[in-house]
Amino acid sequence: MGVDVPNDKQIQYSLTYLYGIGLFTAREACDKLGIDPARQASDLSEEELSRIAALLERDYTVEGPLRRQVTQNINRLREVRCYRGIRHRVSLPVRGQRTKTNARTRKGPRKTVAGKKGVKDLR
Repeated sequence: MGVDVPNDKQIQYSLTYLYGIGLFTAREACDKLGIDPARQASDLSEEELSRIAALLERDYTVEGPLRRQVTQNINRLREVRCYRGIRHRVSLPVRGQRTKTNARTRKGPRKTVAGKKGVKDLR
């Protein structure tokens, strides 16, 4: 799949290094193939590794195709200019989080506005 999975870990944890494979899916794949999920990845034979790769390729969307699919979905939302697409376009939280405070990850570093604090109105 183009990703090096660590050999010093159990196969159920090594498979989670693939994009789109979580712990549940990794265990499910091992059960389908009759492989003990607690075995070390280095103990697997070439035939077992090829069976795992074939199963993931056939039954699951992982790595490149999944990344491409997610990108296409986001681009579709942007093109139709729906609410979620607009939020993606302007780099704001998409799923309803507050933005008055606590949105620094999406908004980036603070942009200080000069003269905002401590300005006295002399009327």
